[in-house]
Amino acid sequence: MKKTLVAAALVGAFAGVAQAQTAVQIYGNVDVGVSKTTGDTLKIGKRAANTLGFKGTEELGNGLKALFQLEMRYEPDTGTTENGNSRPLFQGQSRVGLQGDFGMVRLGRGLTPFQEVVGSFEPWHGLPTAAGFYTDISVAGFNSAPLDGTAGNTSGANTNRISNAIFYNSPVANGFQVNASWATKEANGGSLQGIGNNVNYALNQQASANPFSLAGTYNNGPIAAMLAYERNAVESKVWSVAASYSVTPELKVMGTYSRQNQEHVNAYRPTVKGAELGLTYAMGPGKLLAGFGMKQQEETLRQHDLFTRQYSLGYEYSLSKRTYLYVDASRKKNVFSFSNNAATFGQVSDTATRNFYDIGLNHSF
Repeated sequence: MKKTLVAAALVGAFAGVAQAQTAVQIYGNVDVGVSKTTGDTLKIGKRAANTLGFKGTEELGNGLKALFQLEMRYEPDTGTTENGNSRPLFQGQSRVGLQGDFGMVRLGRGLTPFQEVVGSFEPWHGLPTAAGFYTDISVAGFNSAPLDGTAGNTSGANTNRISNAIFYNSPVANGFQVNASWATKEANGGSLQGIGNNVNYALNQQASANPFSLAGTYNNGPIAAMLAYERNAVESKVWSVAASYSVTPELKVMGTYSRQNQEHVNAYRPTVKGAELGLTYAMGPGKLLAGFGMKQQEETLRQHDLFTRQYSLGYEYSLSKRTYLYVDASRKKNVFSFSNNAATFGQVSDTATRNFYDIGLNHSF
């Protein structure tokens, strides 16, 4: 009887340990290719961000679980962290939180809800490639982190993630979900000089507004849609609407419209609009990507708006579930300068038309 009681106690103890144990997953990808841009030399670079991440969950009981995720970004051709060591170690994200029937709450650093979902509605999956539309046209040139920097270095700062923030994702109900984030005004090592006005954020100055982001999504069957609104640390705002439709299992069409108001920091170009239409078409192990985008910048200095157009074509060929080859070509016409000098503001840049080509390999693990 005594042995039975001891055995039962041991089984119960080990069961408790097993329940409390955290399941940790290591994941990432390696993306390397050769690219060429007009006016630039041939480069070994990337199409997608290269990641190395760690994530895990712990069951706490009663449907509640703790979770964390740490994600590094790196350059595979040099071995440095992303943008030549000018970004945080965990550039991708560093968040910890709780998940339950109420949804998911996390604290730390990560993509804003707007930035996290808007990339799903352009053919290049929201990848930071010049062939895609996510980093410029799809978001109307919006910068979610204009005061981001690393030890005063703002040249390599990110534009789509926020630090010192709280993130919330609601449960999915009939395909609908609400996502939100709010950040403190803490200084993040950056600076910003206004254009056409006297606005100036000194190096490592705190924000003038609490950044926040809201995004509502719908995903049910062949239809997906998004509506989002965001304000950044320097009081610029953007709203965006997007949708996609799977016409057939092979063909998906999609589009995005975004409008940015940056009048607080740019008196010369207070409004920027971006629109993109695209499609993907699967052909066996391959997939064709195509898109057209246009950005309109309202200019108050010369009283004429500036229009930039982009045409892109790409192809992906899957060698396995985790490895694919890719090739892209794009042309961006009427690329304008961003000078604070009234004499040169609004002029086209030295390379007003930019052609971009790449070919490479992506492997995920």
